[in-house]
Amino acid sequence: MEEIVAQVAGFMSLAARTAPKSLGQDYLVVRVATGEEVRRLAAAMEAFGRETGKKDFDRDGESVRQAAAVFLIGLKDAKPLGLNCGACGFPRCEEAAAHDGPEFRGPHCFWRAMDMGIALGSAVKTASLFNVDNRVMYRAGVVARRLGLIDADVVLGVPLAAAGKNIFFDRKPKKD
Repeated sequence: MEEIVAQVAGFMSLAARTAPKSLGQDYLVVRVATGEEVRRLAAAMEAFGRETGKKDFDRDGESVRQAAAVFLIGLKDAKPLGLNCGACGFPRCEEAAAHDGPEFRGPHCFWRAMDMGIALGSAVKTASLFNVDNRVMYRAGVVARRLGLIDADVVLGVPLAAAGKNIFFDRKPKKD
């Protein structure tokens, strides 16, 4: 099954790449992690949660550990659209100075983030068409970026699996 799921991840990459983007400009980065990279990501997610005290990195790390592959998507060096719309929190595009945050580099033009969201939606729709279980995970993206699995400023991860039950939604509650 892992090979088939990895093939579907390739189709997801294609769907994300060909999704429409503002002004036809593409700042997306996509990558598929498999095998040892998936296990490394899972362990690093659990460690990150322990080190930072941030909630649910352990839970999501366990989900990633069970995945056959992880689809990663991010934005790299995305230039603002130039609308001066203020949706990013700054009144003019040139005022949005790039800086490193605790997990991602930002700020990002709202419209470039929308491009990423549309591409992500196309990718997970593709996984769904092939009946591959998936779940969009902020936490997987944070740690994948920290590990250097993908070179992007902001990242989301989508673990993928083919099992009798959806392991990403049918999770047992944590016991405190």
